[in-house]
Amino acid sequence: MTSVENNRILISGCSGGGKSTLLDELQDRGHRVVSEPGRRVVTQVLAEGGSALPWLDMRGFAEAALALAKADLAAAATTSDRVFFDRGIIDAAAALARETGADITRWLPDTPPYAETVFLTPPWPEIYRSDAERRHSFDDAVAEYDRLKAVFATLGYAVVDLPKTPVGKRADFLLDHLRPQAAPPPGE
Repeated sequence: MTSVENNRILISGCSGGGKSTLLDELQDRGHRVVSEPGRRVVTQVLAEGGSALPWLDMRGFAEAALALAKADLAAAATTSDRVFFDRGIIDAAAALARETGADITRWLPDTPPYAETVFLTPPWPEIYRSDAERRHSFDDAVAEYDRLKAVFATLGYAVVDLPKTPVGKRADFLLDHLRPQAAPPPGE
């Protein structure tokens, strides 16, 4: 799979695995980031008293997250800067496909929306915490990670698990992975 938009870097994986903390670190280092659509949906719905929440109406939640992820991609299309996404359209489409039984590609654009390598936060029980916006169990988060890893592979993405290291080292790992590799000297 070849991604037209190499500047869109997706970070996905286990809920509670440190994605948002990593995105905060990347932003502190001057990179453009897009926060998780699902968290933004939950925050808004809780404030408004609605029901499109993953524990009440998964389909409504996934549809709202999908719409927000599409808007995020459209906004990122206006820059040539590298943009890091905390989850995105594929995560939302995977949830919607699981909920409806439909093929995930129904909700995806014709061209790959992100760079060909997706970075996943693996299950990390030592840092996992539930809260008012994350009410599912660690076992549910692990199952979600397993599903997403399979979805990304099926869609042709190269999947790289991020190390379970302090956030600074994790950011260094990700950025080092994205640096262009030097070509070997001629004749080698």
